[in-house]
Amino acid sequence: MVALDNVSLMWYIKTMDEKSCLIYTGSIFSIKWYYDTNGNSSAFEFFEDATEDLQNKFLILVKKMGDFGKIYDITKFRNEGDGIYAFKPQPDRYLSFFAEGREIIVTNGFKKKTDKLPKNEKDLAMRYRKDYLKRKGGGK
Repeated sequence: MVALDNVSLMWYIKTMDEKSCLIYTGSIFSIKWYYDTNGNSSAFEFFEDATEDLQNKFLILVKKMGDFGKIYDITKFRNEGDGIYAFKPQPDRYLSFFAEGREIIVTNGFKKKTDKLPKNEKDLAMRYRKDYLKRKGGGK
């Protein structure tokens, strides 16, 4: 995968707070970081700790999903069940879910260490989705 140059990275919004959790707005989807009630985002923190190369790999996938609405390669984006999806920039994983308004919310990130998705990471993504929907008025 080709690294992004500084001009290509201009579309990425790096400021993180409750009002500007946007990663990218494409013609199909807007992709945002999940944040908790304190304004913290474990996914954003994981991203910030990653190397520039790994950040670029993730951002390329985000841009593709935002612009085209689909990543056909299951080695790069996959349905993990229970409404949770994974962006898969090797060796990292970013779990996410689809929300109303053509949004994808990135909940948490982690280093892949096994072939299977760790249950605790998926459970965390599902808990974050429930919290997000509740705070947005769409939860049950």
